[in-house]
Amino acid sequence: MDIIREADVVWQGSVKEGKGKVTFGSKAFEGEFSLKQRIGEAKSKQTNPEELIAAAHASCFSMALSGELTKAGSPPDTITTKAKVHFGPEGAGFGISLIELETQGKVPGIAADKFVELAEAAKKNCPISKALAAVKITLKAKLV
Repeated sequence: MDIIREADVVWQGSVKEGKGKVTFGSKAFEGEFSLKQRIGEAKSKQTNPEELIAAAHASCFSMALSGELTKAGSPPDTITTKAKVHFGPEGAGFGISLIELETQGKVPGIAADKFVELAEAAKKNCPISKALAAVKITLKAKLV
């Protein structure tokens, strides 16, 4: 049986002047978004779809890496991950051209090369990475 997660969005107005509101099904997040925020013209506390993708990817990858490390007998103390989603003009519209993952782990009892190997496995096997397979995804992994 599939686990279903959802979000609800209400958009008001034209694409250029309008704005939307997204609410996670869990009610853990609710926020506004707009085209101006998406293309960098607004300076407000709004989000955008690419930022939400970055948050989802960094979260999923960190959990996947924790799983890989735990299976290898070295559960992490801490994993910190930043995801950078590159968004810009593409053809007649816009697109996502690259996602950069940067992770650091505080993991007792593991060698740096093994950490990098497990981070690569997590990148490959994370469900969000799989869903975003049409986009180039890079990884920088560092043991601290």
